[in-house]
Amino acid sequence: MKNKERVVIFIDGSNFYHSLKETFDLHNNQINFKELIEKLKGNKLLVSVYYYNASLDRGYNEEVYWKQQKFFSELKKIPGFNVILCNMRKIIKGKKKPEFTVKGDDICLATDMISLAYENVYDIAILVSGDGDFVPAIKKIQKLGKKVENIYFKISRSSFLKNVCDSSLCLDDFISDFLKGKNSPVSPRDKP
Repeated sequence: MKNKERVVIFIDGSNFYHSLKETFDLHNNQINFKELIEKLKGNKLLVSVYYYNASLDRGYNEEVYWKQQKFFSELKKIPGFNVILCNMRKIIKGKKKPEFTVKGDDICLATDMISLAYENVYDIAILVSGDGDFVPAIKKIQKLGKKVENIYFKISRSSFLKNVCDSSLCLDDFISDFLKGKNSPVSPRDKP
């Protein structure tokens, strides 16, 4: 165990959810995160996992809110799994349905990646996101002698992020391996 590289996994929950839904018409709660984490860590020593998202507006749709809370509770049961909840911003434009946006998740994730690198908690950070906004944080982490692996969906990938990271892997190619129930393989939705 002493010679194993230490890894921390950072999951951009909103990016993961929207990419999964847009590409495969699936929801986070259909994914076995425990198995996915095992695959991502490989033969490295897993220190912890951080998942960033925000609670939905309970008043807007109570049923969906409670489904999400159940999902968060299931994640928290996974050893070493930390759910970091940020803010949900509600925007109402005219008479349209309100729009909701997760706020603060990217900065919390980037801050934790950098802080844990400075504290020498890990050797490798695995970033599950396609968001190019993380590039400055990754460059800082790499200056500290740490490696960063990028795990992404094709629909949300940033070529800049992918090229800055030490390695990358596309989730589209193997996400069906982590479906709960695994009744049938999934394939990307047809785009018009």
